[in-house]
Amino acid sequence: MAAPLAIRLHAADNVVVARMDILPGTEVEPGAKATQTIPAGHKMLTRAVKQGEPIRKYNQIIGFATADLDIGTHIHTQNCAMGDFERDYAFCADARPTDYVANPATFQGYRRADGRAATRNYIGIVTTVNCSAATSRMIAAKLAPVLEAYPNVDGVVPLTHGGGCGMAASGLEMDVLRRTLAGYTRHPNMAAVVVLGLGCETNQISGLMHAEGLKEGPKLIPMAIQEEGGVARTVGRAVSFLKELLPEANSVKREPIPASELILALQCGGSDGYSGISANPALGAAVDLLVRNGGSAVLSETPEIYGAEHLLTRRAVSREIGEKIVERIKWWEDHCARTGGEMNNNPSPGNKAGGLTTILEKSLGAVAKGGTTNLVEVYKYAEPITAKGFVYMDTPGYDPVAATGQVAGGANVLCFTTGR
Repeated sequence: MAAPLAIRLHAADNVVVARMDILPGTEVEPGAKATQTIPAGHKMLTRAVKQGEPIRKYNQIIGFATADLDIGTHIHTQNCAMGDFERDYAFCADARPTDYVANPATFQGYRRADGRAATRNYIGIVTTVNCSAATSRMIAAKLAPVLEAYPNVDGVVPLTHGGGCGMAASGLEMDVLRRTLAGYTRHPNMAAVVVLGLGCETNQISGLMHAEGLKEGPKLIPMAIQEEGGVARTVGRAVSFLKELLPEANSVKREPIPASELILALQCGGSDGYSGISANPALGAAVDLLVRNGGSAVLSETPEIYGAEHLLTRRAVSREIGEKIVERIKWWEDHCARTGGEMNNNPSPGNKAGGLTTILEKSLGAVAKGGTTNLVEVYKYAEPITAKGFVYMDTPGYDPVAATGQVAGGANVLCFTTGR
């Protein structure tokens, strides 16, 4: 029997997804012939709709017809658009007890002296301001030749950014920056850290340390270039300090650690019409398995779950947790309204070429990465992830920024699915 030309995801859908390019006149389903070319990954209408009626995929609304459309029509941006409609948040309706495994799995990781688990073994140079970025790279470059003698050290990484000065000394922007820097500084994947500033920046080292409860110690040394007497002296002192720490950092050995200590960050990119029915739900199945073993997984990118948030509120363990998702959605809507943006400036041109038509369709596929277990907590950007199970972190819809927040929150593994 020949493989079907298209995939029907739900009996209530009025579109199917082309498995390959479909030519006009081809019968895709009984009584449904393509009236125009349907590219692979794109959608074909299998039931006639009137203008304004919903287009359904995953048994969810992904948009509304902008004209009367016949069976066999290629459904895409030319005839399907966003529209307002009521979403049933149905808080906690799908929350179920988690079926934990009897014998949890383990992974080979590093056990830190404070009891935390690491998946990598790095030395970090965390910069408080963009002005110290070049110096941090010099320190890392000076240490690179000696790392061959320390095979258990994965590297010396300069962690730089474009902020830290020319900004308000307090408020949301500074809070987020400091929370992020502190998250990397205390991350268990760091064997030791130099916190490197210039000296005159708004984001003073002392302010960062105090606000985030960081303590100077044998494996955390703060340094300001101006106080050290310039770049050369700073590089020399930092290199000497870190060279002394390399033997101890190299002494760690991997050992079996319970999977419950994994925090998995979820990302997707280059998404197309297949992402939500292949790679993303496959990752979701892995998330369910990890949660059943006591671990955690964190979904993010609020602008890219927009329109699918009701699937998460239904899985919330409490109304309070579900309301946190809704509050974050409303924050982004308000932010866009104030700054002249819009939540439906997504999908990207590449997403559209791959068959995604609206942000609703893209979001429904993106949420599939989160599996099916309960949503147990919602975090703001870079907040420490402490809950066990499936959680959500509010981040922008830009992969590098989203992943940065997840790792700052404590994620020690990251999975990134790709489409096109």
